[in-house]
Amino acid sequence: MSASLATVSYIGATILFILSLGGLSNPESSRRGNLYGIIGMTIAVLATVFGPRVSMAGIPWIMGAMAVGASVGLIAARKVLMTQMPELVALMHSLVGLAAALVGFANYIDPVASSQLIGSEKSIHEMEIYVGILIGAVTFSGSIIAFGKLSGKIGGKPLLLPGRHLLNLLGLLVVIFFGWQFMGAENVNSGMVALTVMTVIALLFGIHMVMAIGGADMPVVISMLNSYSGWAAAATGFMLSNDLLIVTGALVGSSGAILSYIMCSAMNRNFFSVIAGGFGTGGGSPAKAGGEAQPAGEVVPISAVDTAELLREAKSVIIVPGYGMAVAQAQHTVYEITKHLREKGVNVRFGIHPVAGRMPGHMNVLLAEAKVPYDIVMEMDEINADFPDTDVSMVIGANDIVNPAAQDDPTSPIAGMPVLEVWKAKTSIVMKRSMASGYAGVDNPLFYKDNNRMLFGDAKKMLDEVLVALKS
Repeated sequence: MSASLATVSYIGATILFILSLGGLSNPESSRRGNLYGIIGMTIAVLATVFGPRVSMAGIPWIMGAMAVGASVGLIAARKVLMTQMPELVALMHSLVGLAAALVGFANYIDPVASSQLIGSEKSIHEMEIYVGILIGAVTFSGSIIAFGKLSGKIGGKPLLLPGRHLLNLLGLLVVIFFGWQFMGAENVNSGMVALTVMTVIALLFGIHMVMAIGGADMPVVISMLNSYSGWAAAATGFMLSNDLLIVTGALVGSSGAILSYIMCSAMNRNFFSVIAGGFGTGGGSPAKAGGEAQPAGEVVPISAVDTAELLREAKSVIIVPGYGMAVAQAQHTVYEITKHLREKGVNVRFGIHPVAGRMPGHMNVLLAEAKVPYDIVMEMDEINADFPDTDVSMVIGANDIVNPAAQDDPTSPIAGMPVLEVWKAKTSIVMKRSMASGYAGVDNPLFYKDNNRMLFGDAKKMLDEVLVALKS
């Protein structure tokens, strides 16, 4: 393939990637967006492999590596459950970071690449290598820790070391010092020492950064690591002088940064406070008294049969899914209940909080998998005003995103966070296994409100009972 044809192919792939991002911004066009991305990546890979910069002798090795990678991807796609998608995404981000770091080292020790550059060009290239490995190493280790937290292999409680901000600052200063040493290195061997020290510090920083972030901020962590992986890919593109990789990395990096901003806004937190860590206990434990006003009232339990009766008599129902629905894999039963109620003339809709679940769009993906119609899945801003006119609001495994303390208690850790106002419905039903707190580690006054009922138990089991009662 000629250089001009490869360039045209890259331009076409870039356009398809942009169209892909546009399609993924809406559930109804997400399939089309995925298709654009697949076609664009296919064109990009073929144009690179058969382009002028790859020799024929290297093609069999590349094809073998692609076959291995494709096999792993196909197996993962078939075996990984939708509930495991957040940790899979984190693992994929780690591979991007690892690839960027390895490409950086390979590019630095390549005698052909280093011999062709002199003066300022050589300095710029070395800076690209240094920054690329730095970003890649942070992305790799941070994503591995995120994978561990999301999969439950590492606890969600933040690890807050004494003087952690000072440690981060010292690490940054050491990285800058060794960057100066690296730029002035007389040969590859002396430069490798500085590069290796920086890489170790970057790996430790990635671990420390994500370990200090609590369970409540994990959706932001996922989008943040998505952004990091994009910048790592862009840095790799600079190292390899590959324009398409630079553009694609910039698209992923910028879209991840925008998504991180949206996530932070949805939690009334700024990006730097998320990085500073310390928010969220990891969930699953009773909330601790900590100065904020304790909820007043009495918890009123409800049975599956009584829940079905309330749903049967309702004219309007809003369902708010959370991570508990994902863990129980109850989305298909939720769809069956929704289908039955709609057939009976009940107006059923879903309210989705931007940080519901463990990653951005987590609930949307689960509901789409269960074939819930896109047009009844509403964002928080679209549906919040409708709760006062709703007969039943049903919360399935969510906690912090429906906590009225965010509006009523200025001393609450989640004060100011936009929430779904489910308590304004005529009756609210909260499905939970127990009275444990959410990932923010604070109690929820919603549970004690007069118009609220608690349906305790496994979400899948209890919803199955509700469905049977509805059909009887």
